[in-house]
Parts: sequence; structure tokens; C-alpha cells
Amino acid sequence: MHNITRRKLLQSMAMTGAGIAGAGFAASGLAAAESATASENNVKGSNTMSTPLKGNVNHSVSRWTYGDLSIEALCQTVKELGFSAIDLVGPEDWPVLKEYGVDSSMCNGAEISLEDGFIHTELHDELEARYIKHIDLVADAGYTNLICFSGNARGMSPEEGLENAVAGLKRILPHAEKRNVVIFMELFNSKVDHPDYMADNSAWGIELCKRLGSKHFSLLYDIYHMQINEGDIIRTILDNHQYFGHYHTAGVPGRHEINTSQELNYEAIARAIVQTGFKGYLAQEFIPTPKTKASRIASLQEAIEICDV
Repeated sequence: MHNITRRKLLQSMAMTGAGIAGAGFAASGLAAAESATASENNVKGSNTMSTPLKGNVNHSVSRWTYGDLSIEALCQTVKELGFSAIDLVGPEDWPVLKEYGVDSSMCNGAEISLEDGFIHTELHDELEARYIKHIDLVADAGYTNLICFSGNARGMSPEEGLENAVAGLKRILPHAEKRNVVIFMELFNSKVDHPDYMADNSAWGIELCKRLGSKHFSLLYDIYHMQINEGDIIRTILDNHQYFGHYHTAGVPGRHEINTSQELNYEAIARAIVQTGFKGYLAQEFIPTPKTKASRIASLQEAIEICDV
């Protein structure tokens, strides 16, 4: 739908993010803010929440799903809608987030790609170097959460993948613990969007958490992906919430709005998440379908209202 996809955005950030020093990303972030167009800025003021947010859910929105807006315009939008966090943001945009008082609820840029992750031992040296550098960037910026990926199996068994991931992640977790950064591995579906991805089920991710035994490693439980691959969303959350430190949303099928046009009951899911005592972020990661900016922002407003239980 848009001229950027999550994969392209993450790959772009992976190539640049890990090598960005503090002064460099400050300069590029200011440049990004200055590049916001008049039409984007006109989005500000177009939507407000019908009622104040309840405060039980920490809301966020994934950067890539609103890639048609500049980072400045997206910051203005989330502040206007009454929340203050954006997911999957790299160092080059952090200065703009700070200008608007918006949290980088899930940082990225250390990864090589979605397909090349911690289950591949031949990549451990490169991943260690990238993540050590990025952990420092995240901590120095005052953030906490940093994403990672398992990578594709390419014939590897789940057990070998677990053993390799443990070995690779143990090379970076001591530094994450030292800098108070949490590494999150995202669960993807391998049925529709990410064929051959290893971490395509909650059981594999939970076992990885158990073997690592670190409070600085957690799972990003993507509700859209796990509905496609295994279903049983609410029970899984209630039974295993201690392993899920971050959540993503999107409608099934299609990855679009989370309203009654799709099969998941997101109000009930959000209530279950709140029931567990969860204090992390629930980030909207649906791809909006309307053709105009104002209508796409209305889709985000609707999603926040659905999940604000």
C-alpha cells in the first residue's frame, strides 16, 4: 500500500543504525524534522480522542505502518491522540522523538535482517559487534527496549536453533544487563508473511527465555502473527504472560485495521493483557487502508480506542 514496507525499513536501518554515533544521529534527526512537508503538518489537529485514555494500557504505534508521514508529523499525531510512544525507531529519529516527548518504545537498527538472526552461528561475531554498539546507543539515549530476530531455519531443526540462539544471545546479554537494556525477540508467522522463520510459535520462544534465564531477554508477542500460526491468543497470554514483554497488533486476515472487519476481538485481548498486570507497551502494527492521511489517522484513533480498556 505504501512506498515502504517493514522489511525494507528494518533493512535500511540495519545498514545504518549500528554505525551511527550520538552526534551523527542528532544531526540527521534534526534534518528529518526539518523535512516535514506542509501537508503532513496539516494533519495536526484533525483528530482527537472521543474520551480521555484510561491509563491502563501503554499505547504505541509502529513507525513503518505510518511511513507516509514524516517522523515529526507522526510525533505530532500520537501526542494529539493522547499517547506518547512510537515503535521500531532507529537512532536517526530519536532526537525528533525527544523534541516531542515521545518514547522509542522498541528500538531497532542493530539487526542484520529479519532472515539472518541469532540461530546462525556464522553470524554471531557480526551480531555481537552490532548489538554491543547499539545497546550503548539505546542506553545513552535513555531507552530500554531493543529488537532482535531468530532468522530463517534453512533446514535447521528447532532444537539446533535454540542451542545456537542461546549461544549467540549469551554473548550480548551481559552488556545488556550492565546497561539496563532488554533484548526482545519477535515472534513471526511462517505461514503467510515470513516463510521459514524459526521463532514462529510461542513455545519455541518461551523455551528460549527459560534457557537464557535473564530478565534482560523477553519476547515480542505479535498477536497478528501468532493468530495465523497457532491461535489460542488469550489463553496463551494468560498462561505465559511472564515471557511476553511487548505486544503488537494487526487484523487477521490482511494485517489491516483491528475493528470488526477482521476475526480477532482486540478489546477482549487487551482486557486479558491488562488482567496479567502488564506494564509494557501494546503497539499498533496494522497497515491502514484509507487513501487519505486524515482517514488513516482516524484508523489509528479507532485502534487506540478499541484497546484502551
